[in-house]
Amino acid sequence: MGVLTLLTDFGYRDHYVAALKARLLHLAPTLPVLDLTHGVEPYNIAHAVHVLRAVFRDFPLGTTHLITVSDYGASAAGAVATPAWHAAEHEGHFFVAADNGLLPLLCDGVPAQLVRLEAPALAAPASPTLAAGNLQPVSLNPTRDILAPAAVRLALGQPLSSLGTAVTDLYLLTNRQLRLQDNRITGHVVHVDHYGNLITNISREAVEVVGRSRPATVHFGREVVRELRPHFAAAPPGEIVCTFNPQGCLSIAINQGHASELLGLYFDSQVDVRFAE
Repeated sequence: MGVLTLLTDFGYRDHYVAALKARLLHLAPTLPVLDLTHGVEPYNIAHAVHVLRAVFRDFPLGTTHLITVSDYGASAAGAVATPAWHAAEHEGHFFVAADNGLLPLLCDGVPAQLVRLEAPALAAPASPTLAAGNLQPVSLNPTRDILAPAAVRLALGQPLSSLGTAVTDLYLLTNRQLRLQDNRITGHVVHVDHYGNLITNISREAVEVVGRSRPATVHFGREVVRELRPHFAAAPPGEIVCTFNPQGCLSIAINQGHASELLGLYFDSQVDVRFAE
């Protein structure tokens, strides 16, 4: 038996997380279920991808990750035409999610293995008022009826191929790409965390490759930081800190302060790393 993790935008105020866990308890009473977070910003695919990328590799190979964020899917026009849901394998882990652009962002393209999950046929309850047309048929709940059962089957060891039809087409979203020049790397803020720290898509590897051991300065807004610190607290309180987080992403913080609010930087704000010529 494997492990099942949960990542949702359900929040913590309502009954939605409890309802999901009750469903999982019915499907597999002894299956270990661990929360990644239920605090993803509603419908925020980029936030969900950031959390997944930061932590999924810390779990054992074969772990199944159930993601329910914007779980009715998406289309290029911004409205759902024909919702779809998928299960995928990536780097030895399994992911179950709606066709909303999350999986291509996570995998930087189409996952190595991908199947489309079929929606079950839901029978309407027998009712004179329903027959008379006064009530609507039972509606589909993607998390309860499609994603949770598929995730449980994977976590219990069933092969991915048994869950649906192999496909290669997905609703595609693309990550912002770094712009690399001889003396500069241009990136963007991809996440603002709970502390207000600004996480960028500039990697330690990119800085090392482009920088070639040259002195570097970090530029954002009207600020210039001339030193990379070893960790977030390696500066006096109130001072700006630029450091690489445990995932190797360049991050901008204010020690014991909220960098996003104080610096006026948010998701997608530009950040440059410049090297001496």
